Amino acid sequence: MKQLSFADAEYAGKRKQTRRERFLIEMDQVVPWQALMALIEPHYPRGEGGRPAYPLAAMLRVHLMQNWFGYSDPAMEEALYEVTILRHFAGLHLDRLPDETTILNFRRLLEKHALASGILEVINGYLGERGLLLRQGSIVDATIIHAPSSTKNRDGKRDPEMHQTKKGNQYYFGMKAHIGVDDDSGLVHSVIGTAANVADVTQVGKLLHGEESYVCADAGYTGVEKRAEHEGREVIWSVAARRSTYKSLGKRSLLGRVIRQIEKAKAQTRAKVEHPFRVIKCQFGYTKVRFRGLAKNTAQLVTLFALSNLWMMRKRLLMAGEVRP
Repeated sequence: MKQLSFADAEYAGKRKQTRRERFLIEMDQVVPWQALMALIEPHYPRGEGGRPAYPLAAMLRVHLMQNWFGYSDPAMEEALYEVTILRHFAGLHLDRLPDETTILNFRRLLEKHALASGILEVINGYLGERGLLLRQGSIVDATIIHAPSSTKNRDGKRDPEMHQTKKGNQYYFGMKAHIGVDDDSGLVHSVIGTAANVADVTQVGKLLHGEESYVCADAGYTGVEKRAEHEGREVIWSVAARRSTYKSLGKRSLLGRVIRQIEKAKAQTRAKVEHPFRVIKCQFGYTKVRFRGLAKNTAQLVTLFALSNLWMMRKRLLMAGEVRP
């Protein structure tokens, strides 16, 4: 039996439960741990012939905390030393904690074997089994993720895979996260990462899973149904009309009122696609890319959107008692 450290003994006697602690308790109950470990285990090193490897369960929990709280690799290592609740969640002790290189190597392992998309599939399969992902219709949208535009680095250049784009009257430098969302639950089923200057309408084919009967999108996707890649696709396209097409119609005009009511109904359905963006940007604090290159940042985005699905459905899962070990 391990002897309690002073930090653990002091933590055990505290009375107030913090928001971070409540968050970790809830997520611990709804994350499908066994299925995720079964996905990663074939690729995880066994530590034969050298220092014993850290338990896969512990490294997976550290990786998820890194995404939830926006820690870099060095910051995650320091947080494990400083914050008792993070060590308890990962099942680690002060006498043996992973360093920043070990945390980096685990993330690179997931990138090398493209396991981020597998994590999204496992979580969506888990939610689909419980009737939370219906796949009858899809909503598509994109958001800009900022990247550092400074050239004060070793190469003296900005990231060549990121790009500048104009939105409204302002220029942004970075990448775009394109997502396809279930129209009923608002859960993300597809994620694509591109440079910021890539047109939204060109990525729609990659965001559809093929089982939907209709697709909703904002005015930026005008003309999507006429593109060659969608020829023969039997779906109903519900694309918002540009305001300039009905702005000339007066508010008292019958036709104007009807069009505005139709556009309002479209917007109410389309609003669900904004919820995952809010979760990763406001809840998880992901507002700027952390790495160089699209591949690494896209892998992190896929993981974040997979975790956002669990976050949005956590209360329904907990109320139904649908928790996994």
